[in-house]
Amino acid sequence: MEVIHLTQPPKKNRPDQLVLALGYFDGVHIGHQKVIQTAVKIARDHGMKAAVMTFHPHPSVVLKHMSKRDDYLTPPEEKAILMKQLGVDIVYFVKFDHDLSRMSPQDFIDRYVIGLNVKHVVAGFDYTYGRMAQGNMETMKEHSRNMFTVTVIPKVTLFNEKVSTTKIRELIQSGDVESARPLLGRPYRIKGMVVHGDKRGNTLGFPTANIKTLDPYVFPERGIYAVRLMLDDEVYQGAGYIGTRPTYYDNEQPVVEVFLFDFHRTIYGETVTVEWLKRLRDDKKFDRSEDLVQQMHRDIEAAKRYFQEA
Repeated sequence: MEVIHLTQPPKKNRPDQLVLALGYFDGVHIGHQKVIQTAVKIARDHGMKAAVMTFHPHPSVVLKHMSKRDDYLTPPEEKAILMKQLGVDIVYFVKFDHDLSRMSPQDFIDRYVIGLNVKHVVAGFDYTYGRMAQGNMETMKEHSRNMFTVTVIPKVTLFNEKVSTTKIRELIQSGDVESARPLLGRPYRIKGMVVHGDKRGNTLGFPTANIKTLDPYVFPERGIYAVRLMLDDEVYQGAGYIGTRPTYYDNEQPVVEVFLFDFHRTIYGETVTVEWLKRLRDDKKFDRSEDLVQQMHRDIEAAKRYFQEA
């Protein structure tokens, strides 16, 4: 799969004819998957290449009237990996800046869609484009200049509610990772590197992997979770912690730590992925280390029960 970063409109058409899925696609949730899979199927049926056009950063980082969103459910690299798994041939990351935000809807279509030799566009019913979001799926057929056709994906719902990135973010931030999972179509994941911590887990008898995220993720609510950790194509079960370690520190930035069952390897410097499966309890300050150790034993047992019953 090609990954192409565009900081300005392409200067000439590609020789390939494209079916293009349009959207921001943070989370690549089941609604996004419907858009992308439809584009892939149409491309395969007509002997074309399936492409996705997304944007970076989020428009809210540039546009003052929007609530700023500078963290991700799926950072760009992971977004591209998920799209490859869906069968996409090309992903365009278009730089969203003030120039792009001021581009008229017709100019955007002319330069970024027709200019890429796109023959069919697929997008969700609520997709907008161009200055002040003046372009939408009603206007796209007019703006196409009869150079491409359009498929509009209707609202995707689950449990009688629209599937949306906003809803998924709210669920994760509240700690309800279980409810976010069917909307995403997979467990919520965070990727990072195992780094040295203060070794306090070793002292307490619970050595943990301290994980430094490499991108600004949406963090789950602070607390203890049943988690899976993926390393070198192997999957391990454990209990994960996200929080400020209030028993020992004041005003610390949240950290991510994972205790793995029956795991004895040294993995400093390794890149790992953590899947957040179920929240077990809130973060809590303990008066004594002994009380924390007793609670950690209970947390491990609770996590093991989750996996036994799952």
